[in-house]
Amino acid sequence: MKNKLLFLFGLFCCLNSNAQEPSAAVKLVQEQLDGYNKRDIDAFLRPYSDTVAVYMFPNQLLYRGKDKMRVEYAAMFQQTPLLHCTLVKRMELGNTIIDEESVVFSKEMPPLHAAAMYTIRNNSIVAVYFIPEGR
Repeated sequence: MKNKLLFLFGLFCCLNSNAQEPSAAVKLVQEQLDGYNKRDIDAFLRPYSDTVAVYMFPNQLLYRGKDKMRVEYAAMFQQTPLLHCTLVKRMELGNTIIDEESVVFSKEMPPLHAAAMYTIRNNSIVAVYFIPEGR
């Protein structure tokens, strides 16, 4: 019995030690999500490139640049106290992270179900593509 417990403990330790650390790309996307949920504009913007491009999928440019992003999101953070994004699923494909999200804006509105694709280069998010449900 003691040998079985030692074996199981050793197996558990080996499995845990093989758990992969999140990639730099995943860390950047998680950092901006954490900032978003805190409605902390500086924390939210930190992972983005100064020249970030934001699109409605597949190629409709909404705006370009971190300064414009600051204007867009700072107002939303101030006006939407219940704002919260729940990560449903995350997929990593090289320098692209795809998040399936459920976003609450208010009690009166049902959550928005969408996908966000983040392109990472030179340790920052350089492009975001939004795909709302039903598109």
